[in-house]
Amino acid sequence: MSGQDVKSSGASDRYATALFELAQDVGKVDVLEGELMALKAILAANPALTQHMASPVVGASEKASAITAITKKAGFSTLTSNFTGVVASSGRAGELFHMVDRFVLLCAKAKGAVHAEAASAQPMSAKQEKDLASALKKVLGQDVKIETRVDPALLGGLIVKIGSRMFDSSLKSKLDGLNLVMKES
Repeated sequence: MSGQDVKSSGASDRYATALFELAQDVGKVDVLEGELMALKAILAANPALTQHMASPVVGASEKASAITAITKKAGFSTLTSNFTGVVASSGRAGELFHMVDRFVLLCAKAKGAVHAEAASAQPMSAKQEKDLASALKKVLGQDVKIETRVDPALLGGLIVKIGSRMFDSSLKSKLDGLNLVMKES
C-alpha cells in the first residue's frame, strides 16, 4: 500500500491492531469499521467532548463512563463499547482518533484498498466522491476508500491526503501562493 505503512508503532497502534485482529476473528470488521467511523464523527462534532476525553484533569473512570454511555446510546455493538471503555479506562481516550484512523487503514489494507481523506469547502455529492475514487484509482493503481469532511476555510477546491502524501488544489492554497508571489515582487 504505497505511502501507507501499517506496521504498528506506539500504544494506540497496538490497540487498533489488537481490535482489528479480534474483529477478524469474530467476523465483524465491517461492523466495527462503521461504528468507529460513526464514533469519530460524534466526537468531531462535539469539541467539548473531545477536550473532555483528552483532558488529564478528568479521571479515566469518568471518561470510560462517558464513552460507554455514548456507544450504548448510539446502539454500537458490545465489542465497540467494550473496546472504547478499555481505551478510556487505560487512560488513552485522547488517542481514540488515532486508533480509529489506524483501524480504518488496516481495514483498507485487508481489502486491498488505499484509504484517502478528502476535505472540501462544500459537501461532496455521491457522484463527486465516485469520480474522485475513480481518478485516484487510475493514479494509484489500487481501489481507494475515501473519507470526506467539510472545511469551509478552503473556500473552494479540494485537499486529498493519502498516507503521508497530500494533493492540495484548494482555492485557499492558490490564493496564499498568489499572495506570496505578490509580496516577493
